[in-house]
Amino acid sequence: MKNLLILITLLMVGNMAVAQEKLYLVFEFMKVDNAQEMEYSATEEFWEKIQEQRVKAGDISGWDLWSLYPGGEMQDFQYLTVTVYNDPVKMMDGSSWVHLMDRAKAAYPKMSDADLTKKLNHSSTTRDLAVRIFSEEIATTKVDFDMPIGTVAQIDMMKVGLMDYDAYEKAEMEIFQPIHQKVVDSGGKSNWGLIRFISPIGSDTYASHMTVSMFKDYKQALNQNINWGEGATPASTKAMQDGIALRDMKYVYMANLMRKVR
Repeated sequence: MKNLLILITLLMVGNMAVAQEKLYLVFEFMKVDNAQEMEYSATEEFWEKIQEQRVKAGDISGWDLWSLYPGGEMQDFQYLTVTVYNDPVKMMDGSSWVHLMDRAKAAYPKMSDADLTKKLNHSSTTRDLAVRIFSEEIATTKVDFDMPIGTVAQIDMMKVGLMDYDAYEKAEMEIFQPIHQKVVDSGGKSNWGLIRFISPIGSDTYASHMTVSMFKDYKQALNQNINWGEGATPASTKAMQDGIALRDMKYVYMANLMRKVR
């Protein structure tokens, strides 16, 4: 009985450790007019210090600002912010925003409440927060990568039918992830991850998953050369083809990391 209790305790601790390592992410895609570029840059510079206080207080685990390419005014979005959580409830229920004014005061102690409120309200006039996605990272390569400023990411937006989630994710993790891991290990890229949308989902949504490949710079990104057929067997080739058939590749963005708080 004692040994059983020890085993259960170890399993619980192990499960807690796994849960703590899991990332939950809010992606916010921004539309910014060319004429608002300078204003928007100043807005995110202002918010970066507030995000630092939110991380210090444990409201969030991290925050990033990415510029998106192509990013033309007719190509939907020019910027992306990513807010990182270690708790899906905190991500979804709005509790991480309860103390926003306190965090703003900590970031700008010499600014009056009235001026802070004015600056916070002004933020929405510099950009159109067009799309917000709540998501979770469900797979990633094993690598020690701290994502420095200047990191380049390739973001592949996928649409998968609700009934095909399990099969598609299995294919990504069992067939494609080991290939990406080999590329990471050989220095061809910095990281790879698979992300599942929590909300919104459904037949009318644009996408349901994304894969994100990260690179140290554009030279590495543009010179990636993955040999998808290396070591392939007829069975693995069929599994790869079946996995590809389960998703519709909707759009591919290139992104450059401009600001980061951890």
